[in-house]
Amino acid sequence: MAERTILRKDQLEISLHNEKKLIKEGTIKDDNPLDLSEPFRELCSACRRGDLKVCQEKITEGVNVNARDSYDYTPLILASLCGHYEVAQLLLESGALCERDTFQGERCLYNALNDRIRNLLLEYDYSKSTDPLQPLAAHVASLLTRENPSTTDITISVVDQDIALHKFILAARSPYFQSKLAATPEISTWKLPSTIPPEAFATAIRYLYLGEAPRELRSGPGTGFTETEVFTGIDKIAKQLELESLTESLLESGDRRRARQRRATELSKGRDQLESWFRKKVLGNKLTVKTSQVNEIKWNRSNSIFADVLLRADELSNEEVGVQEASPRSVLFPCHRAMLLRSEFFQTMFTSSFREAQVTDYLHIISVDCAPDVLEIILTFLYTERAEFPLDVAVDVLFVADMLFIEKLKTKAAVVISTLGSGVSQAEAARTRGIQDEDDIDIYAIIRAAWMTRVQRLEEFAARFLAYRLEAHIDSPEFAQLIEESANRIQARQETDSIELLDDIRFYLNERFRKRFDDAGLDELMDEQQQPPAATDEGEVLAEGVDKITEGVQAIDAASTGSEAGVPIAKTQASHNHTREIRTLDGALVEDEFEQDAMNYQILLEKLDALLERLNLEA
Repeated sequence: MAERTILRKDQLEISLHNEKKLIKEGTIKDDNPLDLSEPFRELCSACRRGDLKVCQEKITEGVNVNARDSYDYTPLILASLCGHYEVAQLLLESGALCERDTFQGERCLYNALNDRIRNLLLEYDYSKSTDPLQPLAAHVASLLTRENPSTTDITISVVDQDIALHKFILAARSPYFQSKLAATPEISTWKLPSTIPPEAFATAIRYLYLGEAPRELRSGPGTGFTETEVFTGIDKIAKQLELESLTESLLESGDRRRARQRRATELSKGRDQLESWFRKKVLGNKLTVKTSQVNEIKWNRSNSIFADVLLRADELSNEEVGVQEASPRSVLFPCHRAMLLRSEFFQTMFTSSFREAQVTDYLHIISVDCAPDVLEIILTFLYTERAEFPLDVAVDVLFVADMLFIEKLKTKAAVVISTLGSGVSQAEAARTRGIQDEDDIDIYAIIRAAWMTRVQRLEEFAARFLAYRLEAHIDSPEFAQLIEESANRIQARQETDSIELLDDIRFYLNERFRKRFDDAGLDELMDEQQQPPAATDEGEVLAEGVDKITEGVQAIDAASTGSEAGVPIAKTQASHNHTREIRTLDGALVEDEFEQDAMNYQILLEKLDALLERLNLEA
């Protein structure tokens, strides 16, 4: 075992040496640049502590999740090393690298605290961990072969082939097409010179549509073009369409690491170009009108935005906002069905026989049941894969993403709620002793939203949130109603005697008080006890260490059940001096915080039992 460990370390050192050499030579880029900035230090510190809230904030601010600190640790290595599964998951979802056969990737896997985290890292294979924009790229590339529904609006002929394309993608990705289409937006056909090999143009189009560069170039059968002529044609058309990186992408396609880095760079560039087009053309041309006048809007299909559908979102009514002036207004967004197809809702609509699927001279107006700012977030995600929004609209985004069957955005909304919404990380919540909620969120609305949208992550978050603040909720009628609703959600509950929400709350309540005992310094108290005599071998040392841990756990169990056995452990100098009064939830005066925690834990459990009795429920 020791020999394998030494060998593994030697392999990692060799890998690091080789990587540094290639980076110094300029052969590859440094995936993990050194970052000594304060924001990155705060991110690393949060990863050590397991602080989801700070991690989410720093990622949102744009801190590089793949940078490394002065000790060569990346945020993902720190999170996996310290055993923070949810933080590691957040980092991976945000583009953190864990690529095998690289120094940092292997180091991350090697140092993972447990198999659960190691399996999570292994799940994020090459495509996931190194290509967070892959879902967007895969969709855009699929538009080249998608026949139903038809979303193309221009046909380009090269030699004897006709290729149906999308004006807005060509204009967003190529300065050449942008200027040509701006001058003649109504054009529907385009013929290229016969000297350009079809394979060369197809490669350029695949590049524009965020597809991967081909590993080898082949001319089509019977075209009369050699491989050299195809490559020359690619170089020529790349210059004509102002695609500076196309040729370089082909040259680097044989080297896996360089191809991956080039791919990530090109996808990021492509996403930025699509986002620029989206913000300038779609958001820049949104139209705000009186709701009563929406049906009077006539938007011609031949337009400079190349939009083929209008999405409508109504602002809140006067009654909802308490305003007695002005008539309700609606916002119309000129959109492209090709991008809306990323939603299964729209895909079904546009492939059906519904009126919205028909092609007419004027664009159809499709109403989406949400506020304009929420619809803007939805569209931004569909066009750019970006999803940054504040907590106050996260629940609304969750509902609309669920309605439109956009699973990744649902997950993102759940992350925002369960990280920013919690206000504290799990570890910090364990030290929260007051009964006041620090976060301006409606936990009852959130858990109902989790039930309705079937998001397990939010259900777990809500149960943990309530458990760590149970004293503030246990006596409220809203909490009782929530428990009753949870009981009614389970079919044939009389056979299981289980209430899922209550079971989860009890679990996290136990976690909360156990962490309180841990944070209060049980290990330090154990260290202060008499040291054991010197052991003759490692086995005896391990055995005595296990005995000590067992005694400590037994002491915690005694304290958590309110028994007298747990009280002596917690006596401190401060309690003897009576510098401050310590009282339990029912007002009883106690000597120290351990006794307070033990009694509070028992009080909360008894209140849960009493609540079940009042509701005539068994669990």
